Amino acid sequence: MANNEETSKKVATAAIKMALSDRDEENLLKAAYKEQKMKVAAVDFGGNFNSSVKTMIERAIVAAKREGVIKETHTEQGAVAGATREALIQINPKAIGFNVGGKIGVAREGDHISVAVFFAIGLLHLNEMAIGLGHRAVT
Repeated sequence: MANNEETSKKVATAAIKMALSDRDEENLLKAAYKEQKMKVAAVDFGGNFNSSVKTMIERAIVAAKREGVIKETHTEQGAVAGATREALIQINPKAIGFNVGGKIGVAREGDHISVAVFFAIGLLHLNEMAIGLGHRAVT
C-alpha cells in the first residue's frame, strides 16, 4: 500500500472526481475505483446553504453508508460528518445567504476518508462555482 501522503492525495482526488461527475460518469467511476479497492459514493444536493448544512452532512453520511464506504459506527459516521463539515466551511464565505446546487463526493481507501463538495452558488444564471474538501483518518 502507498504511504499516507500518497493515499490521502489519491482519496481526495477520487472524492473531487465523484463530486464533479454526472450520473453516467459516476457509475463508471464507481466501477473503476472498485477495481482499485477504493470505496466511493456521491449524492446530489440543492437548497438554501444556511438552512441546509445539517441536511448536507446527513446526506453525505447516508450515501457513504448506502455505498459501503463506511460502517454504521459512531467513529466512521463522525469521520464523514467532520470531513463534510470541513468542506462546507471552506465554501461558507461564498455561499452564505445563497442557494447552492451540486454534488457531494465521498471516497475511502483504508483509513483515509475524503469528502468533496462541488456547488454552484448564486441566483438564476449568475452562479459562482466552489469546491470544498475535507479529510479524516479512521482506524
